[in-house]
Amino acid sequence: MAPEFTPSPRPDFGQTRPGLGVLRMAALLAETEAEPGEDVLDLLFDQVEAGFLAEAAPPEIWPELIRGLMGRSPSKMIRILRECGALSQILPEVAALFGVPQISEGPVDVDLGEHMLNALAEAALSDAPLAARFALLVMNVGKADSPREHLPVHYKHIERGRPRIEALCERFGAPAECLDLALLALAECERVHRVSKARAGPVALMLERLGAFGAPERFARLMTVCACDFRAHAGRSGQVYPKAALLDIAREACAEIDETFSPEARQSARAEAIARAFRSQRWSDQLA
Repeated sequence: MAPEFTPSPRPDFGQTRPGLGVLRMAALLAETEAEPGEDVLDLLFDQVEAGFLAEAAPPEIWPELIRGLMGRSPSKMIRILRECGALSQILPEVAALFGVPQISEGPVDVDLGEHMLNALAEAALSDAPLAARFALLVMNVGKADSPREHLPVHYKHIERGRPRIEALCERFGAPAECLDLALLALAECERVHRVSKARAGPVALMLERLGAFGAPERFARLMTVCACDFRAHAGRSGQVYPKAALLDIAREACAEIDETFSPEARQSARAEAIARAFRSQRWSDQLA
């Protein structure tokens, strides 16, 4: 058991505004190896119950949220915010993920909230940039209210998630790259997990869609998100993400394709190159 963090009777929140102080303290506590004591959590809870967070505007909250997300243990910061009741006030879309099941490759379903915490922990281990950490925080918010009769499957979560992520980013004034990567992860992460080397045509189309040729940094950040999501499952922490390796092979196979080709000819040439790299004979009827 980790040692308990024992603060002074009234911790210095480091802010003149108590609502922002709750967030600052959660971020600071997440940087320690010790667990926060009950007295600290009670104090944070009292601050939240007193309504101090309501006094802080979302754009003021954003820098404090970044402080925790970019720290060495963003998952611990989110957990502390949840335990003191702050998460449901500042990020209700994220708080709603806890207790929601999702189908897993393992013997039991995963809890989406706990899975998100694990993914953030992997992001910290890989020194992921802010946009990737933010995407991991919010990309599943469309699954929070999936019809119970369909669980643990989440039909149409992309359609529900897009407006929520857009509203969340507008509320906080999040940078455009955070919005862009979160929406890309929402739409594409599960598709990346399912990518198969037997289908070279769709892989070529996916690479184009993900910016692998025209926006390599964006593509790399999405691969970071997908890798952290993959490693968040039990027993996978620190593992090599096989789908990223597969897509890297495909992208390298397309490196010599003449960009002056027509879109149709270029796509066909890429599919053929990927098929050769994958040693697949099934590319020709998979271009649609």
